[in-house]
Amino acid sequence: MTEPELPDAPREATRARIERAALDLFTRRGFEGVTIDEVADVAGISRRTYFRYFATKADAVWGDFSAHVDRLAALLRDSGGGQTVLAAICDAYVEVNDYAPRDLPLLRQRMQLILTEPALLAHSQVRYADVDRVVAEYVASRTGTEPGELLARLVATSTRAAATTAFEAWLTYPEFSLDKALRTAFDELAAGFRSLDVQLPPA
Repeated sequence: MTEPELPDAPREATRARIERAALDLFTRRGFEGVTIDEVADVAGISRRTYFRYFATKADAVWGDFSAHVDRLAALLRDSGGGQTVLAAICDAYVEVNDYAPRDLPLLRQRMQLILTEPALLAHSQVRYADVDRVVAEYVASRTGTEPGELLARLVATSTRAAATTAFEAWLTYPEFSLDKALRTAFDELAAGFRSLDVQLPPA
């Protein structure tokens, strides 16, 4: 017998409660040191209910990442042709990571785990592949090429690396806003790291 479907609002509240319980436990005890049963217990749900929301333990850390990827794809699709390819991608990255101030502590906790826990670092390659696919498809659509060709793949992986590095800087230096970190990273990428020319002494 299947459990009845819940209205959207209670479902979202339950999902958020599971994520909060998971993130708090993983932060205190490490990702590998916590079981799904323990997450479910702290969240006040059954193990069965946990699996209605998340397929694995890692999924509770990533949250609804597929919606994040879908929004990035929509932003790129709606960007139009008035910008350069790189500028459109950078703007889409900044917008999709524009979080309300109240959501930043949870985001910081989430990204700290994703970028430092070995098991989650390995799992991130699967997640990032979806981001790379979306960006490569956009580059291909703008350049009349194929998503698997070198240019599309290079732009996808380099912009994603810039975004990841921006998140790392944001975690390391709390006074550095996420928006500023992302824009700085993308500006450097777009300019070919022009600031290096200023810092290097003349030959």
